[in-house]
Parts: sequence; structure tokens; C-alpha cells
Amino acid sequence: MDRLDRRALLRVGASGGALVGAAAGLPLLLPPGGTAADHPGHETTPPAGGSAPELAQPEEHAGHSLSATLGDVDVARMGFDPSVLVSAFDYGEATTMADGTVVREFEVNAIDREIEIAPGVFFPAWTFNGQVPGPTLRANEGERLRVHFGNGSAHPHTMHFHGIHSAFHDGVTGIGRSDIEPGERHVYEFEAKPFGSHLYHCHSTPLKRHIHKGLYGSYIVNPDPKRHGDAAKRRHPDHPESAEWQEFVMVMNAFDTTFDAGNEVYAVNTVAFHYMKHPIPVDRARPVRVYLSNLVEFDLVNSFHLHANFFDYYDTGTTLEPTLRTVDTISQVQGQRGILEFSYKDHEPGLYMFHAHVSEFAELGWMGVFDVR
Repeated sequence: MDRLDRRALLRVGASGGALVGAAAGLPLLLPPGGTAADHPGHETTPPAGGSAPELAQPEEHAGHSLSATLGDVDVARMGFDPSVLVSAFDYGEATTMADGTVVREFEVNAIDREIEIAPGVFFPAWTFNGQVPGPTLRANEGERLRVHFGNGSAHPHTMHFHGIHSAFHDGVTGIGRSDIEPGERHVYEFEAKPFGSHLYHCHSTPLKRHIHKGLYGSYIVNPDPKRHGDAAKRRHPDHPESAEWQEFVMVMNAFDTTFDAGNEVYAVNTVAFHYMKHPIPVDRARPVRVYLSNLVEFDLVNSFHLHANFFDYYDTGTTLEPTLRTVDTISQVQGQRGILEFSYKDHEPGLYMFHAHVSEFAELGWMGVFDVR
């Protein structure tokens, strides 16, 4: 199989729609019964010599579509669906102690498995619970968390949470309860604080390898209205004031398929162009909240741009007042995260795009749309 080259993908994208599988030397994925002749404008190899393609005439673009890849990923085979993952929150199992403390317990396991990141493009991932990103763990401020971690992988791993906890439970190689070896288990225990939009990831060395292979996920702590007043109610699912919100989790990630410290495929929630082919439905009458984080390895900065709209941004989600108001683009370094809030109540129904405002990232998979109804 030919090398899956990032620049070759972009050249194919310029000439025929970013056909990831084709540029990788994989079979061209077409709709059932289709042939290459049915899709003019789609070359399956980049231009010779790497020169810029000539400007195509309008009639050569009959095969183009917003999806940007042909075919679709088999989410049933993969075991998780980004359309489900985007709004799935895992609250674990909760019990109340005699003193009134709520203890919330989660089960997380490291598993090595192959995932499909674009039609016909497979990646040997290291996962939490068999998915990338891992499950979105969610709790209320002040609760006691017990995360039962089992290492079913062939490599040492940890879970490092962005939050406040003891050094023993920090999940760092050489500190406290260090690497969890294959077949071993450990219970990470700490109080859920501070409130906000956080994340977790493996902190075993070499760190860049464990992150780029897929060991990361979102961790959300709801603010306690008793501590922070009425402003916290709109973010706490137990209060009626929060019921109107539509909440989504978006983890910006990327994949180095050639293991040369450069990414070839970009996405939000793993599958390139998934939310172009499967738009996220949004009720126009209800406001939207997005928990956004950046877990891309090998690129210094990622970004999120919202078309035809503006949002308020809460950096790390640890404030109840926006840190930025009325913006349409936000940048994040790796490990940075925040909350976006916006509404389409004054918009007509339709498809509204969101994507990385780095053109290269967008053309290699990091773009999607909201289906505002």
C-alpha cells in the first residue's frame, strides 16, 4: 500500500474532494452500484510531481459534495458512533453515604483496538472503553469520584485528570500510583472540583505517543447552585432552568497514520467529516452549549469557527460569566478547553457549518454542520 501522505491528501482535495482512501492507495469508495465514471472530477492519485493542479472547469465538479469523502465509516463495526458520542454523558453509578456525601463511581478500561477514522482508513488505536475519545465523565461539584481503571492493553497506562486531587492519584509516570501495568487495576479517587469543562488522558511516557494513539476524553463538573447562586442553575442538569439547553461534547483530535510525527487526518470526535455526512440536529428554539477541547498532538494550535453566528466563550468553563463575548472563532492549544454558548433563534432553518479555521485541518476532515430545524 502506498504511503498516506498529508500533502498528497490536500492535492487530491484540491482536484477532487479530499478522497482520503484514494490518496492512501485504498479502493475508491463509491455509493452502491457506482463506478469511477459516475463521479467525474475525482482523481484517485495526486498530480505528478506534486505541482499545483490546474483550475478545474465547473463541469468537472459534478462529483463534489459537502461530505468531502466517498462512502462512510462502519460505526457498527467500530463499536461507537460519533453521532451518539456528541451528546452522551456518563454519570456513572451514584450512592449516598451516611454523612450525605454522594459517591459517584465509573468503570474505565484501556483497550487496544483498530478504529476507522475515514472511509477505508484504519488506525491502531489505544482507547478508553473501546472508543476515541473516551466516555464523557460527568459529575456534580463536591461529589466524591471513584474511577475504577483496568489496563487491558499491552502497554502501561494511567489516567490523569485535569482538576484538583492528590499527587498519589495524579496518574503520572514515576509519581504516586504510577503506571498501571497490563492486567493491573487502580482506583483513582478525588473530589469533583473545580466546576468546569475538563479532560483526562493517559500520562505514561512517552506522553505524545499515548495521546496521539487515542487515550483521552472529556470530564465535566457541574457547578453547585448552593455555592454559586442562581447563575449556576443554567449549567446544572438537575434544575429546570437548564432543561432548555442542547449540550454537545466536541473533542478536536487528529491521527498520524504514518507515525512520522505529522497528522494526516483531522476530526472532531474522531471520524473525518462525520458531521458533514451526519449533521447534528439542533432545535432552533433552544440555546446550544458546546464543551470543546483540543487533544491534537503534533500541531501547536487548533481552532473552532462557527459560521453565520457568534458565541460566548467560557475558558475552562470555571467561570459563570463569559471570558469572551460575541466571537465566532476560538483558538486552543493542546489540553485547553472551554464552553461555547449560542443560539439560532433568530436564524432561518438550514445547515450551518462549523470547522477548524486552519484550512489544512478543515480539508483533511475537521468540519461539520448543525442542522437547525
